[in-house]
Amino acid sequence: MTEPSLDIIAIGNAIVDVLASADEAFLTEHGMTKGAMRLLDADEAETLYAAMGAGREISGGSAANTLAGAAALGATCAFIGQVATDQLGEVFTHDIRAQGVAFETKARDLPEPTARCLILVDEGDGQRTMNTYLGAAQYLEPDAIDAARIAGASILLLEGYLWDPAEPREAMRRAIRMAHDAGRKVALGVSAVFCILNHRADFLEMLDRRDIDILFANEEEVLALAGVEDFEEAVAFVAARVPLLVTTRGADGAIAIAGGERASVPAEPIDRIVDTTGAGDLFSAGFLVGHVRGRSLEDCLTMGAIAAAEVISHWGARPEAKLDALVAARLG
Repeated sequence: MTEPSLDIIAIGNAIVDVLASADEAFLTEHGMTKGAMRLLDADEAETLYAAMGAGREISGGSAANTLAGAAALGATCAFIGQVATDQLGEVFTHDIRAQGVAFETKARDLPEPTARCLILVDEGDGQRTMNTYLGAAQYLEPDAIDAARIAGASILLLEGYLWDPAEPREAMRRAIRMAHDAGRKVALGVSAVFCILNHRADFLEMLDRRDIDILFANEEEVLALAGVEDFEEAVAFVAARVPLLVTTRGADGAIAIAGGERASVPAEPIDRIVDTTGAGDLFSAGFLVGHVRGRSLEDCLTMGAIAAAEVISHWGARPEAKLDALVAARLG
């Protein structure tokens, strides 16, 4: 087996986030559940955007955020995702490349524009409520997946949000085969409870086939995947089906289980939560970089917790501080 040229390659939604403050009355008025994520069509996205207060545009997308964090920790990364030939497509392309992540997927002239996520942030607790218009992201073609590129990365990361549209789903299935044929690992972030409700049978089938080597799921997601209400029962159910399970629990920290070994860490202390957007994505970044470098489960969890704490201390889902310096200060 040849040595990998990349640490992580990811397939996910190429999205530009539009963030604005909102109170619970605004969420209720527009039919939102605080802290949840929902998909919008083009008309709904336009209506909500017009109703939002002054906002800011910051490139996002779950897997892309993870790669931005991983690159900030010194990992070599590449992203595969579809943008349109429009202004937001140019913004996304510039931003991800500026953060040191290779991005070679060609923009396409499509009937829908580049994806955007309209995020309402509660100024009190930083909780984010997401409204996503997938646009061009759902047109990622299977032919956009290059076998040599996939085989050149130690880990292939898949974004659960992108499992809905048929073309990207087939692209990810193809990438899984390519990665395993090359002896590489495949990680999946299930992304949200609604993704599990829509695709639980698919996800469980992939776990039982051992298509997935590393699974990222928060507490609510692992409960939904297992179909039970008890956390420990859910963890046991899922951990039996995947070589490495990583579960985040918000303020209660995170756990990882691999080969009978279990590790846990508390959440990192933080003065004030500003915006929880990207917390799980950055946790995955820290964990994966630690994993690629052969660190212990506990160290990997700690790296994830450090990255997550940094991103929730400011607006947006991309790191602003030097994550590698923060990790070095804690773990050496």
